[in-house]
Amino acid sequence: MSVSDQKKKQIVEAAIAEFQEKGYAGASMDRISERAQVSKRTVYNHFDSKEVLFKAINQCLADQINSALELPYDADLPIRDALIRLGWAEGELMINPCFMSLARMIMSETIRDPELAEDMNQRMTKLVVFTEFVERATREGKLSTDNPEVAASQFLGLIKSRAFFPNIHMGRVPEREEVSNIIEESVDMFLARYGVKEDAGKTLAK
Repeated sequence: MSVSDQKKKQIVEAAIAEFQEKGYAGASMDRISERAQVSKRTVYNHFDSKEVLFKAINQCLADQINSALELPYDADLPIRDALIRLGWAEGELMINPCFMSLARMIMSETIRDPELAEDMNQRMTKLVVFTEFVERATREGKLSTDNPEVAASQFLGLIKSRAFFPNIHMGRVPEREEVSNIIEESVDMFLARYGVKEDAGKTLAK
């Protein structure tokens, strides 16, 4: 890592700590430079403003989410196994303390600022990936839905409503076994609605 990249990393890490402690409105570029142990000029050389710096942190979170979803579709997997694998792309993030801490900080600010929330939404490809999965599984006769995007949103919602949002609000990180149960139960409920008869029957027989 170059010296410039190292300093940028220090600034981002310091900014995350500052935003977590003071919130976006109360955060200070002066304190961020002190936390990062770099000059204020160095901070502004990398980030023109506090808003630009906050958006860079948003991008860090989006990159983590998008990277987790870079998994190839495996047509040979039974649909239940494939859905569990897809669910874990989301679940692995939820059991990561660093991710949950960063997500909590960003969510607290995007709730106050709709423009920041919209900026964050535009950076993430999560729903697109889940929708493409449902579309392909539907074409292959493994799922049955007239609206893959709605189905994908519902699948995400089943997982996040129990594994993500309550824990974000309580400031805790769920255990792997807890998330595993949530994912499997969400998959079974999803297949009860969208699985083809043969697959749904197999699911109920488990």
